[in-house]
Amino acid sequence: MRVNGHAKRSRKRSLITGGAGFVGSHLAEVLLDRGDDVTVLDNLSTGSVDNIEHLQGDARFAFHVGDIRDRELVDELVAGADVVFHLGAAVGVKLILDDPIESLHTNVFGTETVVSAAAKYGKKVLLASTSEVYGKVAKIPQHEDDDIILGPTSYSRWSYAAAKMLDEFIGLAHARRGVPVVCFRLFNTVGPRQTGAYGMVVPRFVSAAVHGRPVEVYGDGSQSRCFLHVEDAVEAIVRLETNDRAIGEVFNIGSTESVTILDLARRVLSEAGADRKLITFRPYAEAYPDGGFEEIQRRQPDISKIRGVTRWHPKRRLDHIIRDVIAEHAVVTAPGEVEMPVVAIA
Repeated sequence: MRVNGHAKRSRKRSLITGGAGFVGSHLAEVLLDRGDDVTVLDNLSTGSVDNIEHLQGDARFAFHVGDIRDRELVDELVAGADVVFHLGAAVGVKLILDDPIESLHTNVFGTETVVSAAAKYGKKVLLASTSEVYGKVAKIPQHEDDDIILGPTSYSRWSYAAAKMLDEFIGLAHARRGVPVVCFRLFNTVGPRQTGAYGMVVPRFVSAAVHGRPVEVYGDGSQSRCFLHVEDAVEAIVRLETNDRAIGEVFNIGSTESVTILDLARRVLSEAGADRKLITFRPYAEAYPDGGFEEIQRRQPDISKIRGVTRWHPKRRLDHIIRDVIAEHAVVTAPGEVEMPVVAIA
């Protein structure tokens, strides 16, 4: 159909599992902005109503509290959607170590439920995975076709990597049967609305810095990561959704700007106007007293594949990311008053 000489884009119905979470809520905003009807399914175990409260006055937005393992509910919501963004999962190192059984069940059976429903109705699925699947990292940078080395089953950390690998196997097996599935691996996505409650390092560092507390670095801080702004991540996801060349493939979504965790701590303190020496070091044995944790020294994605297919690349550098997170944690201190965050982080 054409209106006034221009092609009229039909309104798309998008379902986001985990849509009240950090990445999901930002994705919901972008999809609404492009004209979609957006439905969010979230059990609020790690997501928050606060993340989507500003969207609930939009007639094109609907929110359902429920679990991705609820087959009847998922079937109903997938049937009414044109595309499914499956972000619902148990996430964060702390959460995985605290309850590995629930995390495994949620990640594996939840994905099987969502993708099976999509297969039943022939709906497109964008399936979120993680850089954790690269395990101990055979080489730098990590490419989608690299061999994977996981640690022993005695370390609960690896259960998350194994579960997300199984998620990818499920999605790609359906893709080989003709279901339009795209898998993407997120690398350390950061930005407003992310909480440090589940072990996320940037909001944890920022919260400490803006409140004048020491920034606590695990180990010696020599481990390195690449941090991606959530707005860049969402742009990548949307580009994959609109590109048929992405179907049946796996893509890295991440920044290539590497930083050690110790340098990250110093940069956070500097941007927050705090003393750069306000850093303490904590052994992993103290941070994770129940064990089950094994550190990965380096992670850095090869993003040539997604760039070749969609022309996407990150636009925001680490200093921009840190400033955005600090702005959300900004404090106002009046004489005699206790510092309190201007924006509450769920």
